[in-house]
Amino acid sequence: MKKAILAILLVATITSYSQKDQNNTVSVTVYNSNLGVVKENRQIKIPKGISDVKITDVASQIDPTSVFVKLNGEVLEQNYRYDLVSMFSILDRYIDKEITLIGEKGNLSGTLLQSAGSIVLKQKDNSLLMLSDFSKYQISTPSLPDGLITRPTLVWKVETQKDETQNVELSYQTSGMQWNAEYVAVLNEKDDKIDLNAWVSVTNNSGATFKEAKLKLIAGEVNIARESRVEYLSQNSTTEDRAYSPRVKRDNFKEESLFEYHIYDLQNPTTLTNKEIKQISLFSVQDIKVKKMYYLENNFKRNADNFDVVTYIEFANSKENTLGMPMPAGRVRFNKRSNESLEFIGEDRIEHTPKDENIKLKLGNAFDIKASSKEVASERISDKVTETDFEIVIKNRKDENINVQVERHIGPFSKVLSSNIKSEQVNAGLIKFDVPCKKNSETKLIFKVRFVY
Repeated sequence: MKKAILAILLVATITSYSQKDQNNTVSVTVYNSNLGVVKENRQIKIPKGISDVKITDVASQIDPTSVFVKLNGEVLEQNYRYDLVSMFSILDRYIDKEITLIGEKGNLSGTLLQSAGSIVLKQKDNSLLMLSDFSKYQISTPSLPDGLITRPTLVWKVETQKDETQNVELSYQTSGMQWNAEYVAVLNEKDDKIDLNAWVSVTNNSGATFKEAKLKLIAGEVNIARESRVEYLSQNSTTEDRAYSPRVKRDNFKEESLFEYHIYDLQNPTTLTNKEIKQISLFSVQDIKVKKMYYLENNFKRNADNFDVVTYIEFANSKENTLGMPMPAGRVRFNKRSNESLEFIGEDRIEHTPKDENIKLKLGNAFDIKASSKEVASERISDKVTETDFEIVIKNRKDENINVQVERHIGPFSKVLSSNIKSEQVNAGLIKFDVPCKKNSETKLIFKVRFVY
């Protein structure tokens, strides 16, 4: 059903103190977890004595219990009003009152008995007029009902000692705001270096627009209690000096430590429009050294053919590798140049990654590399001990020599008795073989495992 156009004849006005002053400032801190913290300075004229001060243009998803206010006086009471004007909220308040439907063929008037989904009017002769479809009518009411407002509003009852225009500090938490990182990597022709661009995507569904805001982003998992929000984090923190490679371009954000998190401070004001996703450049880095790695992962069966071999790109997040910075969680898209164009070759996600950690990203299955596996022999030594011989064949149909990392879980008490390629104990239950495979050939990996159950 199409919504009718609501024509409202207002005979009352809504008064509030003007807050559109050039000295007003706003700062917004956005977290990864559907949370934003808004700090504002507003120039507000407050009369002497006890008065009501209305603060409009706050986020509709504000947590009113998180409001902090500082002014020259005392806030005696706070009310958050969020019953906004809409056609249906007005009609709900006109139940048992007279309204008028304005149509092309004439007007219909009567006492409104129902407004949910359909209109039921009681006319002057006590007859009922029922309209299941009222989309061709405009609805007219005498005035705006009490209690409805056009914007979410904080109403403070304030007591002050003199009549003056004050600089009022306001901060609050709101849901409906979050951000994440997006990375775009371009792999060079030799598959040994990438150029990496990092972007941040800031989503604002808070119900408010913040014009020319000072924006900060918090990277990290902030705990939020079930019954109340996390307390606002102080932004007084120690900045750690870092010497970065000149190949790294960071013009937009300044990064520093904050408690157990990292904060990214946008150096220029920006407008965060409600119902908008804004993308801002985080950094751009060239010539990062990477390794293309092939893995036969632990999900292969003991007896099967044509296993996929997975392709990964690995690199060190270190200063020596032109990085060495905290990298926020996000998706990494890989492209590779083909003649004069860029072609998409895969994507993966990284979690929040500190500096000096290695990053391993899965791109997809290698087309020209397959593997097969089988049990050659198995012997039960005792009730809890079995010795099994395995044979894995890696088929490299590429025109280049490669190495394939073969991983296998054998259990914490088992061990490799023999193998034609040296094994590496990754952890108590995982072994790995680095298998060199010549181009256009098949390579066998043979090993015996003593399984202890």
